[in-house]
Amino acid sequence: MGRLWLDRQVDENPDPDLIAQALLEQVRAGGIDALNWGLGAKILRHRIGFLRHLAEADWPDLSDQGLIETLDRWLPALLVGLRRLKDLKPEDLESALRSLMPWDQQRTLDQALPPRWTAPTGNSFAIDYSADSGPRVELRVQEVFGLNQHPTVAGGKIPLTLVLLSPAQRPIQTTKDLPGFWSGSWKDVRSDMRGRYPKHVWPEDPASAVPTARAKPHGT
Repeated sequence: MGRLWLDRQVDENPDPDLIAQALLEQVRAGGIDALNWGLGAKILRHRIGFLRHLAEADWPDLSDQGLIETLDRWLPALLVGLRRLKDLKPEDLESALRSLMPWDQQRTLDQALPPRWTAPTGNSFAIDYSADSGPRVELRVQEVFGLNQHPTVAGGKIPLTLVLLSPAQRPIQTTKDLPGFWSGSWKDVRSDMRGRYPKHVWPEDPASAVPTARAKPHGT
């Protein structure tokens, strides 16, 4: 009566539509971080955010504020039949974000800003589109031997930032000009690394050397 509760009961079978609406309002009030974002969705958001940073306005706004403003467009269908937000699967969230783009735009995204970069060794590495220095890849320096052109994204407009690592996975060079590194400070890096890691290959001319993800064969 008024503000006085006379009786309370737990509804063991609440209306699913009411639950979905309550979950939606929970996200609206608590923010996007209330959802269980997986790595795939986070990477997708960073990629599209980078495109928008390049003044590509036709791409959807997947920032926290943009997703909250369009919440009714992409989230309600995912909440049908759920009772808790943590029951929402990360892969479903990624699919929902992709649904905000037509198929041809998704294909353009994958061509312009691929989620991974393949090194000369054939190994692929995740591209970090959220890095302050621009799209970035970290890998051991031996994996880019034989590469005499710097890798790019966005149709050749943006050079990847390569963080080149030692065999101990420590950065030895960060560059957006790999040929310049080979012809410049590589000599000093090679001199230092040969002493520290003699079991690994350190060629004088890395631009024409065979890339490798392994140490020297035993006995060489």
